[in-house]
Amino acid sequence: MGLSLTPPHRREGAEQSPWRRLLLVASLVRYRFFLYAGLLPYLLGAAWAHAMEGAFDAPIFWSGLGGVVLAVVGVESFNEYFDSQMGTDRVFDPDDLPPMSAWVLWIGIAAFAGAFNVGVYLTYRVGWPILAFALLGGLAAIFYVAPPIRWAYRGLGETVIALSYGPWMVLGSLYLHTRAHSWGALWASLVPGFLIMALAVVNAIPDYHQDRLVGKRNLVVRLGRRRGVWLYVGLAAAGLAAVLGGVVAGVFPVASLAALLALPLLVSSARTGLRTFESPRQFVPAIRSVVACYMVAVALFGAGLLVRI
Repeated sequence: MGLSLTPPHRREGAEQSPWRRLLLVASLVRYRFFLYAGLLPYLLGAAWAHAMEGAFDAPIFWSGLGGVVLAVVGVESFNEYFDSQMGTDRVFDPDDLPPMSAWVLWIGIAAFAGAFNVGVYLTYRVGWPILAFALLGGLAAIFYVAPPIRWAYRGLGETVIALSYGPWMVLGSLYLHTRAHSWGALWASLVPGFLIMALAVVNAIPDYHQDRLVGKRNLVVRLGRRRGVWLYVGLAAAGLAAVLGGVVAGVFPVASLAALLALPLLVSSARTGLRTFESPRQFVPAIRSVVACYMVAVALFGAGLLVRI
């Protein structure tokens, strides 16, 4: 999704040794996706369960974390493979990027199968809602760019990402420990949900021309790059505003206002983005500032829940 940071060795089409394939598996879990899309919402749900509901099941927590890691590997594999098949990364340099190896697809299939098995196990231990969360997340992840649905090509990719790494991830993590849902936790899930949607939008801005040419009708393609900047800034601001609103309403503890320390990062991104949205290379700092904003906001928000002032 978005700005490609894929190193050349991951795009080799030739047969690879078992050691090279193992390296491929490890490299598929890019630091940015693993941290902000996978771990933080899951940890936020666990933090809410422990701090606000007084429940925490360590063995279940680690099992669920393993499922999240496998799902992240699957998402990365499928995104890389199907983007390669559609030619998204080769629009302007077709000779420099060989077709993606079929091993990437099989790694993704194996990872999703493993994540599904973890979901079945947790369903047996906790209850059927976990399987529902797993299936919803699986449909979102597998078909983000994969046929026949291709959410990203229908203008629904950003919404699917927001739901997956917002309400579905946070509430699913909470349910593992409490066997129940919470309106407060749903409100809390809006924080990573809005911010991760902002990340999906900002990542698409440098790829505007490529995405148009391959038929990706994401929000940036539909709205244009300038409006895309205002959209991601507004979404990220909504995530931070959800923290403030929750504290004012008495749903979140005052300590969770620490998440607002991420606001200067968003302001910095907005200033850079509005100046450089037509230049992909110069726009990169705007993306990095939003990534940092997400990580700081969600991490401090979760820590604030644990402090419970």
